[in-house]
Amino acid sequence: MIKKYKYLNKVNFPSDIKNLKIPELKILANEVREEMIDAVSVTGGHLGAGLGVVELTIALHYVFDTPNDKIVWDVGHQTYPHKILTGRKDKIKTLRQGKGLSGFTKRSESEYDPFGAAHSSTSISAALGIATANKLEKKTNQVIAVIGDGAISAGMAYEAMNNAGSSKTKMIVILNDNDMSIAKPVGAMSTYLAKILSGKIYFSLRETFKLIISAFSKRFSDKAKKAEDFLRSAVTGGTLFSSLGFYYVGPIDGYDLDNLILVLHNAKKLNHEGPIMIHIKTEKGKGYEFAEKSHDKYHGVTKFNIKTGIQEKSKSNTPSYTKVFAKTLIKHAEKDSKIIGITAAMPSGTGMDLFSEKFPNRMFDVGIAEQHAVTFAAGLATEGYKPYAAIYSTFLQRAYDQVVHDVAIQNLPVRFAIDRAGLVGADGPTHAGSFDITYLSALPNFIVMAASDEAELVRMINTSVDINSSPSALRYPRGNGVGVELPGIDEKIEIGKGRIILEGKKVAIINFGARLNECLLANEILNKKGIGITLVDARFAKPLDENLIWEISTNHEALITIEEGSLGGFGSHVSQFLSEKKLLDNNLKFRSMILPDKFIDHNKPEIMYKEAGLDAEAIVSKVFDTLNSKIILQKKN
Repeated sequence: MIKKYKYLNKVNFPSDIKNLKIPELKILANEVREEMIDAVSVTGGHLGAGLGVVELTIALHYVFDTPNDKIVWDVGHQTYPHKILTGRKDKIKTLRQGKGLSGFTKRSESEYDPFGAAHSSTSISAALGIATANKLEKKTNQVIAVIGDGAISAGMAYEAMNNAGSSKTKMIVILNDNDMSIAKPVGAMSTYLAKILSGKIYFSLRETFKLIISAFSKRFSDKAKKAEDFLRSAVTGGTLFSSLGFYYVGPIDGYDLDNLILVLHNAKKLNHEGPIMIHIKTEKGKGYEFAEKSHDKYHGVTKFNIKTGIQEKSKSNTPSYTKVFAKTLIKHAEKDSKIIGITAAMPSGTGMDLFSEKFPNRMFDVGIAEQHAVTFAAGLATEGYKPYAAIYSTFLQRAYDQVVHDVAIQNLPVRFAIDRAGLVGADGPTHAGSFDITYLSALPNFIVMAASDEAELVRMINTSVDINSSPSALRYPRGNGVGVELPGIDEKIEIGKGRIILEGKKVAIINFGARLNECLLANEILNKKGIGITLVDARFAKPLDENLIWEISTNHEALITIEEGSLGGFGSHVSQFLSEKKLLDNNLKFRSMILPDKFIDHNKPEIMYKEAGLDAEAIVSKVFDTLNSKIILQKKN
């Protein structure tokens, strides 16, 4: 860190802020915010969420004894200020860079990160687990979960709250409400009530009142409790959380450090058997004018100019796969009123925002609720509609039971548009689309496609519109296409049929997905070595093009499959077919190139694929290794 700050230069760990006075903490908050803006302008990343919780982050570390007390952050988009204050200040400009800081909380990165995150709505469950462990061990450590109003909309958060309330386990949940979706705007009265409701005097009176009324008849007790609940809900809006067993406090101003610290101190000291909910109001992008005015555009940002707010644009002239998907689907929806768009809180990430502009009554953002999204789509399909559930591969994992039970078993024609297939770069292993080929191809009735370029994606969307008798999925990577001409919306693909790209002799490579360009680069290298390959674009992992696989297996010495997926995917299905047909008995040498059996840390995608062994150089090496092993076997025989 080069800049000279009055307080931040002296703060390396939370213990360094304990002796500061509240006016000094306010200056520190401005410095943390400035440092965060400066860092993200260089690295890119999630900006708005972190800016909104600077004061909250400082207050939490000021009041609680971290890392002995555990703060569990939901998702992790908002944790950059937390990283700055917990020993990672000097590395903050390595955010999301190769071998640098993760963009999310990560247990292996810091003892101040007690639980890793990146997917939403997990914090209350994890915090309850930690608090329960403390309870069993008779420890007095505090456990705090911080969850946003978006993340708390997911079913998992309610499951956790229901369990927490009934378990009577002491823990604190901070509801970071930055969208005015739960409470009315904060006023002086609600702040005053929050202080009273979290204070010892009110708490003691409340418990005393309960003891008194418990001595009377059940009828009187029930009426008294209803009166208390009505009073609390009328002034605080906490009916829902109270009914789930939480002691509710709020809403309070998330930027009023005086009151925020006081309420946290009160919550820490309360001898309350059960969970406490502290509801605070914040604003995404707080303290940076451009982020305050445009929350969506500054949620996740590329590198940007701090003075102008202008973000760095992609240097590629080719369209992104996401936009190709959205624009193609729009063209079909203009002709077919049965087409419906569905997304789970990712309208811009999946391109469904474009669809919504054209068809606002036919696009449904169901919130952070992938399970509901899938079954909702299944319900639409039963009535003859053509739902397209546009969900990132990594998030579709959360709805696998619904994919199996509600879609596949009933053989319903839900179309899954699987964005972010394969390795995704800076977001790392939590967002990689590594497993969808495996978990979808294993299901009866499914049609599973993968686009090798943007033109193939258009053809697959065209094809999927007419798949009315079974579920289907088409997967495509993050980023821009390769620059090929796009076909019209009438150009389709025969289900289960691949295509031959190149014809050679000794070695056949079957590509499934977006590694086709690397295969072509490998072919150029191999040609210079005197080896001509047959290259096939499989298009389908299910159903397999068995006739084509049979043909090339019987006409080549070696067969290699390549895919951007885990063990159990396309290559495994090809291997099973070869085994069943006894084609491996004819000295055919078979190899499968897949993602390695490990999670690959964030980096530039090309570096990640090199580490995974799925780049052109690795393909060339695999071809030579396969042919050499074939020669050795022949000599032994």
